[in-house]
Amino acid sequence: MPHTHRLDLTDPTLREWDATVLHVDPEQGIVLDRSAFYPGGGGQPPDHGTLLWGGTQTRIAGTRKGDDLYLIPAEGDPVPPVATAVRGALDDERRTLLMRTHSGLHVLCGVVFRDFGALVTGGNMEPGEARMDFNLTEVPPGFKQTLEEAVNVEVTADRPVEVKVLPREEAFAIPDIIRTATNLLPPDLAEVRVVDIVGLDAQADGGTHVASTKQIGRITVAKIENKGRGFRRVRLRLAD
Repeated sequence: MPHTHRLDLTDPTLREWDATVLHVDPEQGIVLDRSAFYPGGGGQPPDHGTLLWGGTQTRIAGTRKGDDLYLIPAEGDPVPPVATAVRGALDDERRTLLMRTHSGLHVLCGVVFRDFGALVTGGNMEPGEARMDFNLTEVPPGFKQTLEEAVNVEVTADRPVEVKVLPREEAFAIPDIIRTATNLLPPDLAEVRVVDIVGLDAQADGGTHVASTKQIGRITVAKIENKGRGFRRVRLRLAD
């Protein structure tokens, strides 16, 4: 069976597109030939949206990755049959907030690595807010304010955010391409998708991002938590 062509990987600004239903599984969900729904992963939640077909609407409440990308219909909504032409549409507000939040986390990661040499040990995000954990044993006085100021300097610098897919060897030749304490990339992965906040942070990543740091908007560092054994959790929010 043909697999879904992932439009979200090449154009994160795409919000509507035409597609055809390839497969329907009552347990798994709906498979399209083309989809801009981000399936979730790397701490970024999946997209929500709708499929429009024959004057009918199917709400998409989430996605799951199995042997393909499955769209999960909202409970009770009709499911388009195989070979149906559909119009897909993302929840624009949710996707845009997640893109801004994800890029904001990369700015945070870049600043903490640059200024404190700490690696990421975990993270998670929701639209407009997120947390990231670091193997940071000590923090200086005024760390929260200092970090917030440094992060927003990079936001206002309007640094380009570039995405490229590189052969594994070329990607791993980039210094510090893995910013997590544990390398989570499969050993047999031939190509690596790299998100580069030019001049600040380049790392392997599979999520969706804004085109420049200025599009993130101002970031508030809401809280710094001591998680024990030399770990710190940074919670941030988009301020607007």
